Amino acid sequence: MPIAKTIAYTENYRKLVLPGAAVETLQSGMLWAEGPVYFPQGDYVIWSDIPNNRLWQWVPDLGPRVYTHASNNRNGNTRDAQGRLISCCHLTRSVVRTEANGDQTTLADAHAGKPLNSPNDVIVGPDGAVWFTDPTYGIMSDYEGRRCTPEQDGCYVYRIDPQTGAVEAKVTSLKMPNGLAFAPNGKTLYVADSSRSHFSDGYHHLFAFDATDTSGELQNKRVFAEIEHGVPDGLRVDVMGNLWISSARGVETYSAEGTLEGYIELPETVANLCFGGPKRNRLFITASTSLYAVYVAVSGHEF
Repeated sequence: MPIAKTIAYTENYRKLVLPGAAVETLQSGMLWAEGPVYFPQGDYVIWSDIPNNRLWQWVPDLGPRVYTHASNNRNGNTRDAQGRLISCCHLTRSVVRTEANGDQTTLADAHAGKPLNSPNDVIVGPDGAVWFTDPTYGIMSDYEGRRCTPEQDGCYVYRIDPQTGAVEAKVTSLKMPNGLAFAPNGKTLYVADSSRSHFSDGYHHLFAFDATDTSGELQNKRVFAEIEHGVPDGLRVDVMGNLWISSARGVETYSAEGTLEGYIELPETVANLCFGGPKRNRLFITASTSLYAVYVAVSGHEF
């Protein structure tokens, strides 16, 4: 277990990381690891291997196991306040919830009477609304889903109303929206646009929006950060409002004001991450073929 190589640009970053912490490789051999989510009720992590059509589970002292061999090419995952798994499925072009008894409930598979593209990442907001991004990565080929012609007019960020279940497009101005997260106070929504991964004129930016009311309306779109190494994919926020963002060189950390604080270097391109462990101070990181973990000096935020 090598010591985590942390590159600090600010003194504040030295307070967010642990210089002596080890980067642990918890599992390798996947084709494209994504969507880690931590479940405190069982102290375990679930994550996706999209091309292999699997969900994996890692449990302390027991290690990894295949959670399901038929995941419908799941990508992003999260959990709701009731502890239920919510996932984005490329193959079925849907957002699904796994109930306590194992049954699957489809939360969204269409908008305006047309099939979604391929839901990518998902979070639960402070009011219980489910937010998800819907780029076309999962329908570009048969590798992570099934090749299809997009039927939506664009790639949007959607909100599923917690009371009515209505699926509403809340961000329609991005090219390939990807990871997303709310600030701890719930008043800012961050959305990654990773379109430079497939388009030379695409974005490699993290955008911020003001979330000013309970209906999910967003205002004041602005560029929050540019990820120069690769593109931003998944992201999380800690209790101090710092953003931990995936990139081609590792996990980059930005202050709430948009200053690049530093980064944790990883040997593979990072796709996504989550905070976990009993103190929520352990980063679980999906990077290309592997699941990594490293302790940090700050706890992750959750609603």
